[in-house]
Amino acid sequence: MTWISTISYDDATEALQRLYDRIKGPDNNVDNVMLAHSLRPHSMEGHMALYKSVLHHPRNALPKSYLETIGVYVSLLNRCQYCVAHHFAGLQRLLSDDDQAAEIRDSLENINPAAVFSGRELRGLQYAEKLTMAAATTSAVDIEELRDAGFDDGEILEINQVTAYFCYANRMVLGLGVNTHGDIIGLSPGSASDPEDWSHR
Repeated sequence: MTWISTISYDDATEALQRLYDRIKGPDNNVDNVMLAHSLRPHSMEGHMALYKSVLHHPRNALPKSYLETIGVYVSLLNRCQYCVAHHFAGLQRLLSDDDQAAEIRDSLENINPAAVFSGRELRGLQYAEKLTMAAATTSAVDIEELRDAGFDDGEILEINQVTAYFCYANRMVLGLGVNTHGDIIGLSPGSASDPEDWSHR
């Protein structure tokens, strides 16, 4: 599951098991990306709070499918197949259209989002690409271009935070050798209305 030791649900202390209970899926399944935090549960708690806030918070204005698309694109750019597997499955579920999802994935894998996206959605993906691949080259001009494309500053912040979160998650996964063995692919926090509900379903 990872290159470092982890603590299973059954072997967890009472305190760690309480945390697992907040994030687990069916049959006490805990995703390997979260198990990788088990030696330092406080970092698991921080990870989940960030993840839920940037991708699954009820006060986000951008469609969750677009935020997931950004996450898949960033993960492809970072070559993080773990996050691609989980979040592309989430995107498929949100779209309810396998052909559309396949077309999106193909365009992102070829680093050619313009094959599918246009207007402000394309501009947001281009910003996410630049922030992922060449963060130090971003400038106020990029923000002005996002505004000109039709995003307000709060929406720009959402794109920035999703991009930054996935860069963090990708590096954690790649740096610790997290794989999908035993995971239930595509689960996500089910309650969009409650920021404190981290359960996966």
